Amino acid sequence: MRSLLTKMNTEHNGGAWYALQVKTRWETSTTTLLSGKGYQTFLPTFKTERLWRGKSQEVTAPLFPGYVFCQFDPHNRLPVLVTPGVLAVVGRGRVPVPVEDTEMEAIQRMVFSGFRTEPWPYLEVGQQVRIDEGALSGLQGILLSFKGTRRIVVSVSLLRRSVALEIDRSSVSAIASSLTDIFQSHAAEAALHEVAVA
Repeated sequence: MRSLLTKMNTEHNGGAWYALQVKTRWETSTTTLLSGKGYQTFLPTFKTERLWRGKSQEVTAPLFPGYVFCQFDPHNRLPVLVTPGVLAVVGRGRVPVPVEDTEMEAIQRMVFSGFRTEPWPYLEVGQQVRIDEGALSGLQGILLSFKGTRRIVVSVSLLRRSVALEIDRSSVSAIASSLTDIFQSHAAEAALHEVAVA
């Protein structure tokens, strides 16, 4: 079932999608203003429970808080940038970078599928993660792959060996990028040392 606040213009002009950083809680109004200017927009939302005046209430919230997707010519982005609520176009430095077509298609299919969606911490294969719950709480490893929709496989280094286990994805969190960078640099040094020795 399509969410009421999930807004997406139905016409498609074939242009690239860009992510716009917008003011918090301005996602819906900014989407409406951009659509009014003729831009193709997409604001993915999800249903969630919020406590209000002591009662649980179902509300609709942005799937990516602080962001709206929009199609526009990056060489003529001033009309987009001056739209109330828009803070910046996501990119590298001052160069807008389009969202991958496959990622946009995946997000759209998920949102309009009728299945329940929810925000999730970003996890990437090869990333160092920590188990937060259960008997293995505190154990660290490397995310090897996602299995199905709710499970992952983690490789845990123990006595210079790896042990693979399946664990519920909700029990795993990413470790700060600085630790990942340190781990990756040590792994690269070890690989270079092995090559040098060979």
